[in-house]
Amino acid sequence: MAKKKRKSFKTYLNKFIKYIMTNRLFLSYVLTSLLGSVLIRTFTVGHGLDYKPFIVDLALILIIGSFGYLIKPKRQFHYFFTWIIIFNVINIINSIYYTFYTSFASIGLVASISQVGEVTDSLFNELRVVDFIYILFPILFYYIHHVLSKKNYYTYIAKIEKGKKMCVSTILVGVILLACTLVTLTGTDYSRLVKQWNRESIVERFGIIMYQGNDIVQSLYPKINSLFGYDEALRKFKDFYEEKEKEEKKDNEYTNLLEGMNIIFVHMESMQDFLMDLEFNGQAVTPTVRKIASEGMYFSHFYPQISVGTSSDTEFTLNTSLMPANSGTVFVSYYNRTYISIPKLLKEKGYYTFSMHGNKADMWNRSKMHPQLGYDDMFFQTSFNVTKENTVGLGINDYAFFEQAMPILRKIENENKNYMGTIITLSNHSPFNDVEKYGDYDLSYTRTTTDEETGEVKEEVDDYLNDTKMGNYIKSAHYADLALGTFIDYINNDELFNNTVFVFYGDHEAKLARSEFNYLYNYDPATGILKEEGDDGYYNYDYYAHELNKNTPLIIWTKNQKIAKKINKEVTYNMGMYDILPTIGNMMGFSSKYALGHDIFDIKENNIVIFPNGNFLTDKVYYNNSTGLYLPLQNNMELESDYIETNRAYTEKYLDISNSIIVHNLIEAEESGETSE
Repeated sequence: MAKKKRKSFKTYLNKFIKYIMTNRLFLSYVLTSLLGSVLIRTFTVGHGLDYKPFIVDLALILIIGSFGYLIKPKRQFHYFFTWIIIFNVINIINSIYYTFYTSFASIGLVASISQVGEVTDSLFNELRVVDFIYILFPILFYYIHHVLSKKNYYTYIAKIEKGKKMCVSTILVGVILLACTLVTLTGTDYSRLVKQWNRESIVERFGIIMYQGNDIVQSLYPKINSLFGYDEALRKFKDFYEEKEKEEKKDNEYTNLLEGMNIIFVHMESMQDFLMDLEFNGQAVTPTVRKIASEGMYFSHFYPQISVGTSSDTEFTLNTSLMPANSGTVFVSYYNRTYISIPKLLKEKGYYTFSMHGNKADMWNRSKMHPQLGYDDMFFQTSFNVTKENTVGLGINDYAFFEQAMPILRKIENENKNYMGTIITLSNHSPFNDVEKYGDYDLSYTRTTTDEETGEVKEEVDDYLNDTKMGNYIKSAHYADLALGTFIDYINNDELFNNTVFVFYGDHEAKLARSEFNYLYNYDPATGILKEEGDDGYYNYDYYAHELNKNTPLIIWTKNQKIAKKINKEVTYNMGMYDILPTIGNMMGFSSKYALGHDIFDIKENNIVIFPNGNFLTDKVYYNNSTGLYLPLQNNMELESDYIETNRAYTEKYLDISNSIIVHNLIEAEESGETSE
């Protein structure tokens, strides 16, 4: 019996060795491709060796590679080499993209990258050596091919290989592996894959190849939407808004307070709220933002709701009270849809509307999207005198921009009874590397030390934030804040603008890594030591701290003292970008029946801020859709048994409706009176 087992084992071992020896090229393709997919997860979401995405990656690599067996052995290299290049280009793009956006790239956006403009420059400034490690795999595969060619591997294989049989058996193995992991899918896993909200969780669960393939399908979806789900989407859309219309609408103390006033939105690039509490050597980082917050209505728990479109997502959500698209970005991929927006709603009340930015009009495809949102005129780069001397970062510096904007604003005020505008700043745009132009803002710390032997007292200067991304960002933000101060001075010292309200908002966080914040909060300049867990005063800057720290300033401000006194307060309710339209609309006497947000003074502490990745924030919890875990925000708080599931379902429903509106152009269908079957 033992002899029979040994013989059987030896037979299988010989077959295994023979398979390896006669499939060296294919196995090299599998291993190099698989290693790349493991590394991209390791260097982004972590957990590179988790078995579930590993099996999915392996299954897809096997299925794709199996068709190489249908090609003559001498030409198989070209097939496998092509796919290795494709896989590793995907890895490189996503590695770079994740470094900058902490998310994964959308084919819909990458395919339209020429329309995104100079924003790509800042992305490429963030490149790391590790982003290009994937170049090694095609080189390694080519070297293996070269060695095999010298050994007449292909000539030998051509005589013995049964291509069709190997193709079928390899596909079968791949399908079995894929089936093994797919049968373990939960409803949440399936929902995330289909809806593409949380890109990180898709890569964590299904691997990079499945993610990118799914993204391609999602990117093509709007082009073929008439074939898939339009009627169902329209039915859900109508049901949703019929139910929403039943909600009781109440007036509050701010209803119509700003009716008849002009309004200018000031888009403060990458301005985060935590900066308002920072000082170095007695100088505030953002004295201007701090000052207008004290004079106006300051929303201290305000959160942008961006996806891959960053600044453009903010503009879209602010103006429409809809969420960003699941795939790609609205400004690039869905600019030709019908949206109800603040500019359009105010135009119905006789307002002139405009947008203003110191960069090119094709950045984020604004040249097409802004007219679609309802702006009458655009004052972009060609409207300003941009020189080498007044350029900082991506374009004209904010000092020169505001100075040159003032004559345009005065002309607009003099020629129009009412107007609404959006002014987009630029100087504080990443990568925050034009440090020599930011001025002499001192971030150093001077500590006093005493020599134990001589008793001599010495002063040591620790410029601990010098040449760090955090330090450069702080200097950039300080520069932008002081430039904003000149704009406030222009407005205050001008005889005009007494009937104008300004809405200042940070468009999104600065996209700095958690390690940068950990260094800011845990480095003790008095001792020169970076505190670690367990040390006195250590601040655990974990995932939740990082997410909650992404809030940006939102301030309603006016030089009109009568109005200023009525709105001067801090609002601490959690608020999202999609709440701006309903909140400002209540103040100015307009509304959109398609708004997904709420008037914050109506809903107050009961508000829920949803994010494009499926996370949500309430006054009680911050919920992580990727893990299904949450952080309680109140001490000794007991949640109702269905609290998380109710709010998770709410989040999913709102994201579904919003994406259907965008993809299927449902507002146009509704306005034209189209009905679903």
